[in-house]
Amino acid sequence: MILSDFDLENMIRAKRIVIEPFEKGIIRENGVDLRITDEIGRHNPERDGDFVVDPSDPKHVNEEYLLERNGSGNVIRPHEQVLMSTIEYIKMPDNLVGFVEQRSTWARHGLMLPPTIIDAGFEGNITLEVFNASSHGILLRPGMRFAHVIFAATLNRVSNDYKGKYLGQRGVRLPKVITNGDIDGKDDNHGT
Repeated sequence: MILSDFDLENMIRAKRIVIEPFEKGIIRENGVDLRITDEIGRHNPERDGDFVVDPSDPKHVNEEYLLERNGSGNVIRPHEQVLMSTIEYIKMPDNLVGFVEQRSTWARHGLMLPPTIIDAGFEGNITLEVFNASSHGILLRPGMRFAHVIFAATLNRVSNDYKGKYLGQRGVRLPKVITNGDIDGKDDNHGT
C-alpha cells in the first residue's frame, strides 16, 4: 500500500516517520519532496580517462570523489556524474520502505537519478547519484526540491531492519568499499 498525503501527515505527526527539518509544503499527493544541500561530490579531476577504479581498494574509493560546498549553487557539467545530499534527515519505521525518484521537471532538463530504495529502519540524509545527460551545464541551488519519495507499507514489520554502513549518514556519503561479503552475499550489513 502506498501512503497518501493524509497518511503521511498522520505518520509524521505521530513521529512514526521522522523528517528533519520538516516543512508541510514538502508533502505531496502521495509522497514527500526532498531538497538538496549546497554539498556536492565530484569525481577527482586528477584521475584521467585511463584510470580504473577498483571498488574493493579503500585508497581508490577514498580518492574517487572530492567534496565541495557552494552556498550559491552547483553547476553540473554536461555528461558529469556527481553525488548530492538531501537537506532532510529521514528516520524510517520498521514497516515502511521508500522509493526515491527524481522530480520530472529535472528529467526534462536532462538530469538523471537512478532509483534509490530507503530500507525499513534506515535513518540519515539521502545521498543522490545525479547524472547530467544534456549538452549544457545545469545549475542546482541549495533548497531546491529535487527528489520525491513514495512510501510503501510492508505487509508485516521487517525482522531485520537496516543496519548497513550508510546508517546515520549526514551529508554526501561516499561509496563504501566493496568487500567479499558484498560479492558473495554473506555480508548482512547491506547498503542503501
